[in-house]
Amino acid sequence: MPLPHSPRLTPPRPWSPLSDGEWQALLPHLARDLPQGRPLRDARTRMNAIFHLACTSGAPWHALPARFGKPDTVSRHFRRLTHAGLWGRLLRALAEAPADHPLRALESWICRAARRAHRVLGLGLVLLIRRLGLRSALRAPPWLLPDPLLSETLARLPSAVANSFGPRGGRSRTGPFRSLRHLLRDAAGRARIPRAVALGWP
Repeated sequence: MPLPHSPRLTPPRPWSPLSDGEWQALLPHLARDLPQGRPLRDARTRMNAIFHLACTSGAPWHALPARFGKPDTVSRHFRRLTHAGLWGRLLRALAEAPADHPLRALESWICRAARRAHRVLGLGLVLLIRRLGLRSALRAPPWLLPDPLLSETLARLPSAVANSFGPRGGRSRTGPFRSLRHLLRDAAGRARIPRAVALGWP
């Protein structure tokens, strides 16, 4: 498994309409997922809507201002982009981009949109985010979420468990077995994230 990138938290950025430069930085990653024949103006408006809602933690789609169009239309567009892999591509690009890359100006918004995409993609997106180290894209603190980096440790546990048996076949109640329970719990993450924790996560 590749080594993870250095983890980082992205400072939040208040929403504002995409500038021409920001749209041009975003467009190469987005172009393959745009419906054929759809004006780019409409696509830009929908991305503005997605980022607007992403900056409003926990807000439902119907809370979108009317100027962005029908909330159901924007919601369907978001799900289509999510299933097409847009947020994963953008997160990978952010993880590799230098600090002065134009896409980095959108990092806060992309990370927050990825939090909403987790509702569609589930664990697979969480694993990608943890490996990339973009903690702001997680929907809660990382110690409450599944940890793919424990997989190698868990894979080595059978030998540790075997060594815990003494010459008379006894075993330690507080040795590797207790560690195994803790590792399994940490690797699986919390089944439910308290809403207050999710909304308070930067």
